Amino acid sequence: MQWPFEVLIGLRYLRAKRRNGFISFISLISIVGIALGVAALIIVLSVMNGFQKEIRGRILSVASHVEISAFDGRLPQWQGVAKVAERDAHVVAAAPFVNGQGLFSAYGNVRGGLVRGIEPVLEDKVVDVGQHMLQGKLEALKPGQFGIVLGVELARQLSVGMGDKVTLFTPQGTVTPAGMIPRYKQFTVIGIFKVDMFEYDASLAMIHLQDAQVLSRLGDTVSGVRLKLDDPMLAPLVKANLQQALGQQSQVTDWTDTNANYFRAVQIEKRMMTIILTLIVAVAAFNLVSTLVMVVTDKQADIAILRTLGAAPSSIMKIFMIQGSVAGISGTLAGVAGGVLVALNLDVIVPLIERVLGTKLLSSEVYMIDYLPSDVQLGDVSTITVIALLLALLATLYPSWRAARTQPAEALRYE
Repeated sequence: MQWPFEVLIGLRYLRAKRRNGFISFISLISIVGIALGVAALIIVLSVMNGFQKEIRGRILSVASHVEISAFDGRLPQWQGVAKVAERDAHVVAAAPFVNGQGLFSAYGNVRGGLVRGIEPVLEDKVVDVGQHMLQGKLEALKPGQFGIVLGVELARQLSVGMGDKVTLFTPQGTVTPAGMIPRYKQFTVIGIFKVDMFEYDASLAMIHLQDAQVLSRLGDTVSGVRLKLDDPMLAPLVKANLQQALGQQSQVTDWTDTNANYFRAVQIEKRMMTIILTLIVAVAAFNLVSTLVMVVTDKQADIAILRTLGAAPSSIMKIFMIQGSVAGISGTLAGVAGGVLVALNLDVIVPLIERVLGTKLLSSEVYMIDYLPSDVQLGDVSTITVIALLLALLATLYPSWRAARTQPAEALRYE
């Protein structure tokens, strides 16, 4: 195959040993800079994608996809509401619940938290808490026995284990001649769960639905109905359809509403990190400008000879554009390979760093999870690759244009 002479000369300039070693060093720095910038961008976006995916999965292992509740906190005839909801093709399960705040006391330890009354068999179809039980089972919750399932951190803070007693104080008080007395009930710990999300592990407790109704004096009513969908991302659409079907007497929310601030913050952070790291790639790419300007200055005689032999200014421009583009492509491909490789092996690299430093980089109390998840998405990698290549191409335009304007007579005057 016969290559155009511009390609052959441009590649030859890359392979040839230059008289000025400083130019070669600057060129190498430019390639390494592009590679590091691209790799950093891929790793950071992969970590943010993984963090968002992991937290979403953990939230949905405890929180339902859609919730139907009454404005006054009392939803009567929940079975009828569940039947209306299950008419939607995307709804695969429904379960009633009773929500309330409580104060837990055991062995002199006092902690506040959320008390959720559930129907164990139905609840297990809506969320995955049953799959995260460290001890006991959700099915062990029986009406009238006043058993309780605690998050692992809440159990640790209360210093209780299986079979221990926990006293639950509720905000609903009892009026007596001596005044308002808080209502309380003693429960037996029959299960401990861990969903690896500190917010739930440290504050959530579950009791049987009927026990919660008795404790909250709700009678046969419940706080609402929790729904599971075949696709969590369709929750806003299903919410809108159910709100229209149920009318204004019920309030319908989905998991994107209850966690909107968190996911919005993550999305904003991802965009800002993309902009910042793209600027780093841009700085590295435009290092090619100084590299190519020095190459053009170093090759003035060669350019003049080529022009004398009949090479057009556009051909001279192509030679240096090819040289700069190859350097940009090399740095980009090296960065993509290195970034993807690191992102796919973060589960090995981060623990190794932690062992070397002798410290924990992430605390579950602060970051919700205690390790760095990673989710390499093809769309992000493709976008980063295209942006890096475009920046490298733009960086070659000015030096190549300057080379094309070289006058042979001026260049050869002192040769």
